[in-house]
Amino acid sequence: MEEETAWTMSAQGKSTYEDYLALFGQWGGTDEAYLADHYQRFVATLAEFRSGWTQSGARVLDVGAHWLHQAVMWRQAGFAVIAVDLPSTFSTESVRQLAQSMDIHLIPCADLEHARVLEVLPDDSVDVVLFTEIIEHITFNPLQFWRQVYRVLAPGGRILVTTPNYYSWKGRAWQFLRFARGMGGGLSVDRILGQHTYAHHWREFSRREMLRYFALLSPDFQPVKAKLMPAYAYSSVRWKSIVQRLLDCLPLLRPNLHLEIALPVKSRGITAKASW
Repeated sequence: MEEETAWTMSAQGKSTYEDYLALFGQWGGTDEAYLADHYQRFVATLAEFRSGWTQSGARVLDVGAHWLHQAVMWRQAGFAVIAVDLPSTFSTESVRQLAQSMDIHLIPCADLEHARVLEVLPDDSVDVVLFTEIIEHITFNPLQFWRQVYRVLAPGGRILVTTPNYYSWKGRAWQFLRFARGMGGGLSVDRILGQHTYAHHWREFSRREMLRYFALLSPDFQPVKAKLMPAYAYSSVRWKSIVQRLLDCLPLLRPNLHLEIALPVKSRGITAKASW
């Protein structure tokens, strides 16, 4: 890997990134560039979750599972995994064979806004919902989706969200020069026109915003963890690595958010209302 790892824990049963990549190679390969960029995030997210999860096993719903890079890691750690992603991804033969070998159930979903494909899952049938690096890409009103998640999540379960920190040192919050030049904020028109839709971080959040997000969704949701996480990997360029490490010492400027939202009991449901 070109990046120096910021985390040392490895996936259970796999000692290095190269070993983990080789596992996917057994079933026809995978998107190596994506796995290289995100491997340490997968490792860190699982480690952080397990540090506060006391159940011996759990049923996991991985929404936005892509090529099963994260799903496999959780499966190796002893979780039963259901993976959700676009039909085009899950129609890939290597993904299907890997899922079969790892006993990962695939649910193709072409419409996450309504997520009707989740109706095949019984009420209270999952313990953990993974929603990692997805929420910043959403462009639709998410209430129908969260109603489905609430329905399938068992009492005592958790929603795990990771997403970029809006106040990261490299985030949009500090683009004062662009603002002063009259070029606005948020996603630039250059990126809107120049990149594929799925590349866009349409909306990035602060920690306080994320906590309010779930408080508005339902009073049943209770935050149990809301951490600003350091870089998952540091640059191989020495001066850049030094700068990253120094900035990681300032929690507000750390680049990543890790949130765990518990559902102790089900009583009120999704109470947020949309007006049109």
